[in-house]
Amino acid sequence: MRLLLDENLPKKLKLDFPEHEVFTVRDKGWNGIKNGKLLELMVADDFDALLTFDKNLQYQQNFQKYTLTVFVLNAPANTYAVLTLLSAQVNAALIKGNLLNGPLVIQAE
Repeated sequence: MRLLLDENLPKKLKLDFPEHEVFTVRDKGWNGIKNGKLLELMVADDFDALLTFDKNLQYQQNFQKYTLTVFVLNAPANTYAVLTLLSAQVNAALIKGNLLNGPLVIQAE
């Protein structure tokens, strides 16, 4: 699957998804692009999912328009040391497949 890490995530998180094609917003040159436009660019570029730390994104967008899953990483901090603990949950969802369009909150345990 093609995954995009939002600019609010550490780029080192790419290493946690070796089975997938992972890009950062910076890799794509999409820094500073607002969420709605970012989702449109992702669909046009055949991405399957966005990983983000932006908890408001799930309330700000109409996900009926986008064929993407948005993994909202819900943790106390957006550091690699904290977020890597959520990667197993994301990978489990990716392995299952049949991802739904829209937000999927991944909660720290």
